[in-house]
Amino acid sequence: MGLPALLENRRAHWGRLFAEPAVLPLMLGAGILAYFLFPEDLGLLTRIATMALYILSLDLVLGYAGVATLGHAALFGAGAYAAGIIAVHFVQDPLLLLLIGTLAGGLVALVTGALILHAHGLTLLMLTIAVAQLLQSLANKWRELTGGSDGLSGIDPSPVFGLFRFDMYGRTSYLFALAVLIVAYGIARRIVRSPFGLACRGVKEDPLRIAALGGNPRRYLVVMYGVGGAFAGLAGALTTVTTGIVGLDSLGFTLSAEAVVMLVLGGTGRLYGAVIGTVAFMTIHHILAATDPFHWMLFIGLFLIGIVLFAPGGITALSEKLLKRISGRAL
Repeated sequence: MGLPALLENRRAHWGRLFAEPAVLPLMLGAGILAYFLFPEDLGLLTRIATMALYILSLDLVLGYAGVATLGHAALFGAGAYAAGIIAVHFVQDPLLLLLIGTLAGGLVALVTGALILHAHGLTLLMLTIAVAQLLQSLANKWRELTGGSDGLSGIDPSPVFGLFRFDMYGRTSYLFALAVLIVAYGIARRIVRSPFGLACRGVKEDPLRIAALGGNPRRYLVVMYGVGGAFAGLAGALTTVTTGIVGLDSLGFTLSAEAVVMLVLGGTGRLYGAVIGTVAFMTIHHILAATDPFHWMLFIGLFLIGIVLFAPGGITALSEKLLKRISGRAL
């Protein structure tokens, strides 16, 4: 191997740093460190963990399959409400609630995906919004089951494994959410690296070529949409378990739009980009809202404009470029 090729391989190694298995230990270490450094902000940290899982589910759909959506909250809300309804009327086991939320999100995604994924572009965007609005309206009208505009509250999950009770300080909630996020991330990484995941990327880049090779592009998209829906439903159920409430905002357009913003901020097509984008957005949101409650949205808007203009690939792409430059100079 020549020197130029060797140098290029070294630079590529630095650029792939966060894509390697080291991501999971890094996430675990950072999560545990945050637990000890910010004991007064465990509620915020729990919210970041659940939202990171939600944004990761969007990355599976948008970043890897190329399905444009502004109604991803429909899948999140389906999982949240399914877990909430079961918890209020039947059982409160947190692991069972997560399973039910996952199944609900995946089922809604498969059914709606089979109906709407024949469309493309703006038509598809409008259909995803319509699905979310339809489910939100249904949740609002079906008061006997969903609580209507009041939502569901007073959800008190039983201890995890019968040992770890959800306390008022949020310690169990945060550690539980962190554990679920890490396990889900590992599963998602296996999915995107599998032949199925690679086929979905192929559909995103060149669906005609996949069809010419004997594949069914639409089937791949529907299945990946279902997988993404299952992860979104898991995130919704996790939110229900850790907060004890479910409201109509879990199906709202704002949640869908913010998800796209966080994913673009972190970088699409990179699972760790979803996590980084969520941490960055929610941390900046929290700091600015506390510092200037009247103008914080202006500053967030300016920050996002700057990212789109100067780092169109998101924070992860910018970080990879910087790492390559640093490694190139070091060599």
